[in-house]
Amino acid sequence: MSLSNFKFKDVLNTAVVVAALGYFVDVYDLVLFLIIGAKSLRDLGIVLDEKMSQFQYLLNLQMIGMLVGGLFWGILGDKKGRLSVLFGSIITYSMANVANGFVAEIASVTHIPILTTYAILRFIAGLGLAGELGAGVTLVSETMSKETRGYGTMLIASIGVLGAVAAALVSKIGWQLSYFIGGGLGFSLLLLRIGVFESGMFSNINNKQVKQGNFFFLFASRERALRYINSILIGLPVWFIIGILVGRAPKIAQALYVRGEIDQGICVMLCYTGLVFGDLGSGLLSQVLKSRKRAMLIFYALCVLSVLVYLNIRGASPALFYTMITCLGFSVGFWAIFVTGASEQFGTNLRATVTTTVPNFVRGSLVPIAIVFDMIYEHYDKNLITAGLAVTLIVVTIAALALSGLKETFGKDLDYLEK
Repeated sequence: MSLSNFKFKDVLNTAVVVAALGYFVDVYDLVLFLIIGAKSLRDLGIVLDEKMSQFQYLLNLQMIGMLVGGLFWGILGDKKGRLSVLFGSIITYSMANVANGFVAEIASVTHIPILTTYAILRFIAGLGLAGELGAGVTLVSETMSKETRGYGTMLIASIGVLGAVAAALVSKIGWQLSYFIGGGLGFSLLLLRIGVFESGMFSNINNKQVKQGNFFFLFASRERALRYINSILIGLPVWFIIGILVGRAPKIAQALYVRGEIDQGICVMLCYTGLVFGDLGSGLLSQVLKSRKRAMLIFYALCVLSVLVYLNIRGASPALFYTMITCLGFSVGFWAIFVTGASEQFGTNLRATVTTTVPNFVRGSLVPIAIVFDMIYEHYDKNLITAGLAVTLIVVTIAALALSGLKETFGKDLDYLEK
């Protein structure tokens, strides 16, 4: 389907709507904790130290939950079906959201310290958050035509990342109510289950003697292992820019002598606003070029250009700084085609495993990337600008080399198996 023949009625089916709204709530919860986590701890009577180690502890447990959940839901999706994961993950993180609003009451009843109770709930939330995107993209990729599936996954990612904007706005009304709203949104999605059907490709392989959802089978051959590793590495720039260059925006603003105070919540909201348009742009570009790889290379170039400008706007006004935050978000708006490409790289018997684990491993990559960033930061006399430029060069180079090792998947027939 060419761009001129694009029609929403051909793309906006029930599976796309459910997957997009599910990802919306997914991103809402993921970003909400980044915004209100510290405040909620203070309101619960927990005194944060200078490094905010209690907040980081909860965030780390959430990320561990996502890594474990990526494996769990991915394997389950290839063994039991895409729908079981799509709705199972939604139920899991919705329950965790609601429980998070009652964390003090739960701790009081169970006699478990509040911080420990909070940590358990963030782990469960991370476990649930890990499954929705991969299951949704897999289901949409397998139920839509090869000409239109790029549009479907583009809409999933674009609508989904609006959840971050919603989180930034809703967080103003209080952290408990924000959690309740997230849980309510998730549970309401279950009403849309009627009318969503299982992937025919998955249903057809249940009668065949093939290995389904075997994670270690990804490493059974060198070629398949490299394909999987490269599928992860091409996404590294996304979470480096979101997690560090935007995540530490107020400190970077100080290092650049920005003329005014920078609000972290606004930075997150603007970054994800840029991501919405970036996902739309990269998705449309890949359809026009009929290439996932060429679209990603163009966005890699935009990443480098945006970072170069962002880290060199000394003495800028807050308005210019916020504009560059939005540009950074746009430049990493290839998340849609990144996840789509992962789903297209592998056969039906491993597709859910790959599509669910790959984005979660990319999210988890923020931990080693942050370690490298901090090492360079310390080595160069705590220079944030030098560290930012150096790590940008490293992650974009690794991503570009990994992309060169993958085959083009645009228009690829997905009805095949990994043997």
